[in-house]
Amino acid sequence: MLFMKQGIQIAVVGATGAVGKQLLAILSERKFPVRKLLLFSSSRSEGKVIGWNGEKITCQVLKPGCFKDVQIVFFDASDAVSQEWVPHAVESGSWVIDNSATFRMDDQIPLLVPEVNGHLLDEKLDQARTSHLDPKQRILAGPNCSTVQLVVALKPILTHWGIKRVVVSTYQSTSGAGASAMDELSEQTRNVLDQKPASPQVFAHNIAFNCIPQIGGFKGDGYTSEEQKIMAESQKILNRPELRISATAVRVPTYLSHAESVNVECEKSFSLHEVREVLSHSPGIIVQDDPQNQIYPMGNPLGSKKVESASGRDAVYVGRIRKDPSTESGLNFWVVSDNLRKGAALNAVQIGEKLLQIFQ
Repeated sequence: MLFMKQGIQIAVVGATGAVGKQLLAILSERKFPVRKLLLFSSSRSEGKVIGWNGEKITCQVLKPGCFKDVQIVFFDASDAVSQEWVPHAVESGSWVIDNSATFRMDDQIPLLVPEVNGHLLDEKLDQARTSHLDPKQRILAGPNCSTVQLVVALKPILTHWGIKRVVVSTYQSTSGAGASAMDELSEQTRNVLDQKPASPQVFAHNIAFNCIPQIGGFKGDGYTSEEQKIMAESQKILNRPELRISATAVRVPTYLSHAESVNVECEKSFSLHEVREVLSHSPGIIVQDDPQNQIYPMGNPLGSKKVESASGRDAVYVGRIRKDPSTESGLNFWVVSDNLRKGAALNAVQIGEKLLQIFQ
């Protein structure tokens, strides 16, 4: 066996999905101490063999008792799968890191971005060392991918200057809707260039050469479910339930990395030099802010030697930092991050790395 002799037993639910694949890669990159790895998928992928760290691991389907002796389970599947199977995992004694929306807004379950509110997990681990935890207390939730990069950028601003109000517009890649959405973009692009019908299947409209101002279903207030997630999750993670925040989510014809235009009204005055300095020294952030030389965050600047691509990397990139002249203490900036890595898989692994303390 090529697994580490010392380590824990973990499981990944949704191992064949876009986020699941990223999670497996990151576990290997960061040398997560794995003694044994179990992979679970839908029935369509049952029996599929995945290579990981020199081992060939066969995907299984979920069934009662499948989490026996597993210390940590990463869930990167649908809300329905998490709703049904997360209780099985924690009843088996496992800790669960769940990337679905199922438990995010549960007041008893922390919604975690380690750079922002990792202290909540520290408190949870202290509690676990001194007292027995109920099964539900071993559930840890990961946020929506767009929320993650937003709160990483907002946290240092909140800490240093306070925040009165946030307006965010997101420009989200097709990978946020899964592999089939990325395939649809490729197929539609070819069809449009060949003057053939676009034939949308995954999205309500064609995504090639188009922007769709809808992610998720529309609710009674005119906001989509995606926009509601961004607003509510940001309030919870930043521990500011009264935070005034408004979001507009747009699907754009790119493959990877989400971008966000963020407008913040701060409680205190600031200088742009101070903002750049604070952001540059904040965990998880890389500042790319030299617009005179065309340097600003981008997801995939093909062929550019000036700008480091956000895609395939772990950081949250911030640039286009400038004052908003329409309001006192207003700030504008642009945020880009790899939605499959920091937006989902990396964030989950970072939570898992902190959780390892409980097994030492």
